[in-house]
Amino acid sequence: MKNDYNQMEWTPNPAFKGGEGVFYNKMFTDGVNKMMQGKLPSGASIGYHKHEGTCEVFFILEGEGKILFDDEEYPIKSGEVHYCPEGHSHSLINNGTEDLVFYAVVPKQ
Repeated sequence: MKNDYNQMEWTPNPAFKGGEGVFYNKMFTDGVNKMMQGKLPSGASIGYHKHEGTCEVFFILEGEGKILFDDEEYPIKSGEVHYCPEGHSHSLINNGTEDLVFYAVVPKQ
């Protein structure tokens, strides 16, 4: 199966999971797994949330920001990956000056 994210429109998600600003995504789901390209403009974030029954992986494609993961905070940038296992909490924040673009996978949603 092939999905062409270049042919999809960005969907705005204001205050996603309680975050700041607007999170944009292009998503494919088969009803079990979710794959998406995401974009956070400067100052935007995905709110801090816990993964119950799922995990999530972020592959950072462009930009830089920071991850809140359980009780830790660390910077993340293009070329790096973040993994949030089931039962853990995280947030993605764009504290840079350019868009933070990433690819995310959530299996067994």
